[in-house]
Amino acid sequence: MKNIFQRVLIPVLLLVPALASGMTVPYLTGRVTDNAQILTDDTRRSITEQLKAHEQQTTNQVAVLTVPSLEGESIEEYANSVFKEWKLGQKGKDNGILVLVAPNDRRMRIEVGYGLEGTIPDSLAGSIIRNVMTPKFKDSDFNGGISAGVSAILTVLEHGKAPEEVTASASQDTKKSFLSNIEEPNMPLTERILFGAFIFGIIGLFTVIGILTPGVGWFLYFFLIPFWAMFPIVVVGTKGALTLLITYLVVYPAAKLILRNMDWYKKAGNDLRTKGHASIGGFSISSGGSGSSWSSGGSSSGFSGGGGSSGGGGASGGW
Repeated sequence: MKNIFQRVLIPVLLLVPALASGMTVPYLTGRVTDNAQILTDDTRRSITEQLKAHEQQTTNQVAVLTVPSLEGESIEEYANSVFKEWKLGQKGKDNGILVLVAPNDRRMRIEVGYGLEGTIPDSLAGSIIRNVMTPKFKDSDFNGGISAGVSAILTVLEHGKAPEEVTASASQDTKKSFLSNIEEPNMPLTERILFGAFIFGIIGLFTVIGILTPGVGWFLYFFLIPFWAMFPIVVVGTKGALTLLITYLVVYPAAKLILRNMDWYKKAGNDLRTKGHASIGGFSISSGGSGSSWSSGGSSSGFSGGGGSSGGGGASGGW
């Protein structure tokens, strides 16, 4: 029995965490690990020589990794996992940088070690991605994009300032940074679905309550406008959010105008005025000094939102 446990169960138990840990971090085989096979031999050799010379001169460790796909994992989380597994940078200096590209997902990231965040802050890493790498990636020039991105990073590290192609549009990037970041949702499809379920579940519930509730429903109509205007941007981008807002502004009052002619709606409104409470669809609503409250039984419930955190400096982008 003991031998069966050792030979069968222990390997299974060891395998479970590995299966649950997400994408596998590849072995560190060199300064350039091209698992997506998007670089030519000449480009790999050229970048490797640049990074080797830079490390000998400064002790900074810069590595490039390409993977075909992130397999649904966020590029921020995967880059952080690779960075920790590879232990880029010198101990005590944390002077490592990872350039990660996932061509099938059209995503890339420059992950910056803590020791170099003052030299390459998130805004500068984002400028390198947008102004140096993205234009070439849009033309499917991965060799040129990664080479140019690496060269820009090394220029900053060695000379303390960014090359002209990065700084030329820096002022425009600063002015447009907020709008460009919210123009389209910048997250994997799985995260968008989860955020969408959370966001639309909450504001959708209050929208339905507002439509079905006589009187106070009009207060909720105006109260929910800013929520419909901003929250959906995270999931569907600015254009999608604008479409949803316009739909909300039209459908909500139209639905209430249609419902007000129905007998059960008239009865609920009358009960609220005369009795102080009414029943709609199995839910009980009661009027108070400042509005109405809903309950499905004898108890009431509330909701609270949660927040997240991110680790490591750098920037992500797509093309």
